[in-house]
Amino acid sequence: MKNIIIADITLREFGKDGSQISFREKVETAKLLHKMGVDVIETAKIGNVKTDTLFLHTIAPLTQGSVIACPIGLDESEADSTWAALKCAQKPRLQVRVPVSTVQMEYICHKKPKALAEALEKQLRHARELCPDVEFAAEDAVRSDRDFLTGLLTTAVACGVSTVTLCDSEGTMLPEELAHFVGELYAAVPQLKDVTLAVECTDRMSLGTASVLSSIRAGATLMKTAAVGHFAPSLLSVSDILRLKGDSLGIGTGLNSAVLGHALTSLRDLLTGSRSATSPFDSGVREPGEDFSLNADDDINTVARHIALLGYDLTEEDLAKVYDRFRQLAEKKRIGPRELDAIVAANALQVTPTYKLESYVINCGNIIAATASVVLEKDGEKKQGISAGDGPIDAAFLAIEQIIGHHYELDDFQIQAVTEGREAVGEALVRLRAAGKLYSGRGISTDIVGASIRAYINALNKICFEIIE
Repeated sequence: MKNIIIADITLREFGKDGSQISFREKVETAKLLHKMGVDVIETAKIGNVKTDTLFLHTIAPLTQGSVIACPIGLDESEADSTWAALKCAQKPRLQVRVPVSTVQMEYICHKKPKALAEALEKQLRHARELCPDVEFAAEDAVRSDRDFLTGLLTTAVACGVSTVTLCDSEGTMLPEELAHFVGELYAAVPQLKDVTLAVECTDRMSLGTASVLSSIRAGATLMKTAAVGHFAPSLLSVSDILRLKGDSLGIGTGLNSAVLGHALTSLRDLLTGSRSATSPFDSGVREPGEDFSLNADDDINTVARHIALLGYDLTEEDLAKVYDRFRQLAEKKRIGPRELDAIVAANALQVTPTYKLESYVINCGNIIAATASVVLEKDGEKKQGISAGDGPIDAAFLAIEQIIGHHYELDDFQIQAVTEGREAVGEALVRLRAAGKLYSGRGISTDIVGASIRAYINALNKICFEIIE
């Protein structure tokens, strides 16, 4: 039985078409891919160093056993920064992705073949010095000059790469053509038998699964899949075919078929669920994380650990303030995640407000679109934002964004009553993510929309104090 390595490129490719994926969604995607038994989880290139480093550090302990592959180009400084973020993983892999067809190498890399070959060799050797596991992905390989490609593959193996990927980036080859292409390269570059040979193709013609399986029969040992989207053959279709025909083909994988179907459904719901075209608040309310219960006997280190589980990175001064308030409340009742969230929001990073709420007007109903007019004061100047939204709170948040001219990822939004009766007071908690860090705001009002607006502005002022100003 030939064991095939499964790599998934959903995280690497999702969002390139303009669709949004939040920090939490990326973490959940990595967890689900690991749960399904995917051997290699490919992430997107490092963009925002602080946020993407936090993402890699977050998923590292959650995906132990899976290879985490992060792509880089020909810039050595990019390799250095990517490795600094990636090296925390149990099985890190630097993936050097370079277009090798004449049209793409000149258009994307602005290099002639000789210059690209020299730059590639230099980068592969540098990457190999940093990381023991390096992959060379030859983008648009099927449209490259064959002699040039064989030269690059020979060089890559000589540089010590452990994986070579041949890409049909446009998805133009039929299954038998791709298998023939793989066979020809094995014959032209015998050294390929010493490394893992991977095949990557799109599923635009709905032939991706047939193409990669044909390539596997021609000698490849790793196939790239996509749990969601047409970036590569469907992970579900690959799993189904191998479940039905794996024995007769002599092919097996490490996929966990017991959880695959349910996990894929969860993943599709997470990444492709219906979202309003007018609202950037794609995260919605955060799903419940790890539950816990703390009491007055818990020391500051225990509380700090649970604060970190909520996603906060507090200074020693703020941690001390939060712990003091925690002890006061814990004398009366046990403290769970929601209570600890509220304590952090009310006591950590209390700053002089940059924005003050002047007024707001909300219009909504079952036959009209919700609209909000919000007026904020900054440095004595009043600024107004007017926006429509999916509901009164969404419209209000969008109006605030219009004023500040920036969108921050909404990591969590919670509302709850803190008193009873018709004049009950409502409490709102908003968590915004900026530069990879969480900032929480708390608002209280008899009007739940007003509480939500105040919570958002409270979190926004913390961002302004620590990052913007």
